[in-house]
Amino acid sequence: MDQNCVLQRVILPRDEDPLDVRPLYLDEPETTNCHVASRRSATVPPSAKVSFATYFNAFPASYWKRWTTVDEVVLRLAVRGTGRIDVYRSRPSGDIIHIEGQYVRDAAEWADVEFTVSLKPFEDGGWIWFDVFTDDAPLEIREAAWIVREPLPVQKVAIGMTTMRPVDAVIALRALGEDPAVLEVLSKVFVADQGDVKVRDTKGFAEAAALLGDKLEVIEQDNLGGSGGFTRGMFEAIEHSDADQIMLMDDDIRLEPDAVLRSNAFARAAAEPVIVGSHMLNLHSRARLHSFAEIVDLNTCFWRAAPGAVTDHNFATDSLRETAALHPRVNATYNGWWMCLFPREVVRRSGYPLPLFIKWDDAEYSLRALEHGFPTVSLPGSAVWHMPWTDKNDSTDWQAYFHTRNRLILAALHSPYDVKTNIVKHGLKLTLRHLLSMEYSTVALQQKAIEDFLAGPSLLFDSLRTALPEVRKLRAKYSDAQTLPSAREFPPPTFDQVRAEAMLQPSQSRITTAKRAAKSLLHNFSKPAPDAAGRPQMNVPALSARWFLLGNLDSATVSTADGTAVAFYKRDPEEFRTLAKRAVRNYRRLGQEWDQLKRVYREALPELTSTESWRKVFER
Repeated sequence: MDQNCVLQRVILPRDEDPLDVRPLYLDEPETTNCHVASRRSATVPPSAKVSFATYFNAFPASYWKRWTTVDEVVLRLAVRGTGRIDVYRSRPSGDIIHIEGQYVRDAAEWADVEFTVSLKPFEDGGWIWFDVFTDDAPLEIREAAWIVREPLPVQKVAIGMTTMRPVDAVIALRALGEDPAVLEVLSKVFVADQGDVKVRDTKGFAEAAALLGDKLEVIEQDNLGGSGGFTRGMFEAIEHSDADQIMLMDDDIRLEPDAVLRSNAFARAAAEPVIVGSHMLNLHSRARLHSFAEIVDLNTCFWRAAPGAVTDHNFATDSLRETAALHPRVNATYNGWWMCLFPREVVRRSGYPLPLFIKWDDAEYSLRALEHGFPTVSLPGSAVWHMPWTDKNDSTDWQAYFHTRNRLILAALHSPYDVKTNIVKHGLKLTLRHLLSMEYSTVALQQKAIEDFLAGPSLLFDSLRTALPEVRKLRAKYSDAQTLPSAREFPPPTFDQVRAEAMLQPSQSRITTAKRAAKSLLHNFSKPAPDAAGRPQMNVPALSARWFLLGNLDSATVSTADGTAVAFYKRDPEEFRTLAKRAVRNYRRLGQEWDQLKRVYREALPELTSTESWRKVFER
């Protein structure tokens, strides 16, 4: 089979994969016990039915119809034994339609079977898949793939990976190097190594490097954050390779190598250049699809799930066939850079990422590319496993600075709306919640972020090296940012647990919420209990750390979202008043100066994203 004709291989779990990933590849009754011989071959036992209507093996026909020049797709597979193969498609509603079937009888040798399916009815949604049925004999299948009859143009891809986690990076590099089909489309793999422990000194690196050979280049540089690391990979691919595509990839992922092949094929077949994003599967619960497609709401300037997108879907309990919500086509406006592919022309015309260190660089880049005529497609069936952001609360830790500053920059650059009123109102409301929750370090970082945004874009490149040390130094002053491994490190709590339970009940009305807020506000102006600073009143789990509980306490230990540590929150009325005044002052300035700041940031954009500006950063 000509690999340049292959759109999507049918793949099966690896030997080292946990059992819970199986529903992503095979939809089968528990009693079927389909034997997986390799990544590309399986045996369906007698008297069984196995469906390939799964996340990784159904063909997302609607996306290919909408964005590519492909007008029909061919399912080709080799079979041996006895059984029946049936091809189905779905409508956007999730309704299932049988297309065609073929009975294979007593095939002693391997025989090729083909089915051709038109993509004409898939404008608004729908998938294609096949099922295998057997009677009194088994049926073996191998080398199944969704293909086109005429080869796609050949395009090579360069991968840019940034790492602070060398062990994870080595695992990803090995996964890339072990698959011959992936190696065939790879031009280069650039690793921007920004950690204290170097990739080259990590166990397993020599073996991974041997697999990749001269395709691998490791570049050691200062910690410039995700945007500095990813931009380095993009820069090297553009300046020092002839790759047609550049794929950015996180280090802390578990890679499905076929995602590289599928993104590459989709971009090669695209009617016009598009950014091809991959989905995020939950690394901690491997059958769960965490992120399907996302957008930036330019009225509020927050990212969220795209209209119609399913989030946190568990394929172990609800199959693709059973889940109607997965069948309409969903349009994204950006894709996270856990894995995302860019045709060379997109970078040439849109420029490089902004020097934001971390957060919002991926969303801003897709919005900017869209303004140049390059949309983003989040492609079903192309995915990596990554820890979901819901398992951590990076909006309250040191990353709160980057969340705040970079969101303001994106809003100034790309929102077509008059968003200053929404930003000020939401910002003041959020500040009050954090203050009532005794999260003083978070508020301090957010206020520094606003002040740095108000200072303009001239220091953004310098901040790649200076912002993180400054943020960590500032945050270290506050007790809510200082952690110990467990609540056992602190004295036992003093507060009545029954009373706390009542305080945790969510509000049922705006009136109740307002009363709670007023009560908490009054409490925060009162003097704390004498012993509260030395002994916590409560041990509060991360999921219960809400303002309407913490706002009525004088102290508490609060667990981090990942459960690895505990901080001792202590109420400080003076700090509350100081930070509140600072926030009011900053948000007043933000509203007054917003229109001018928009002009300043938009005028600076060409320089902030230029080759020469980034070259100077890397040459340092």
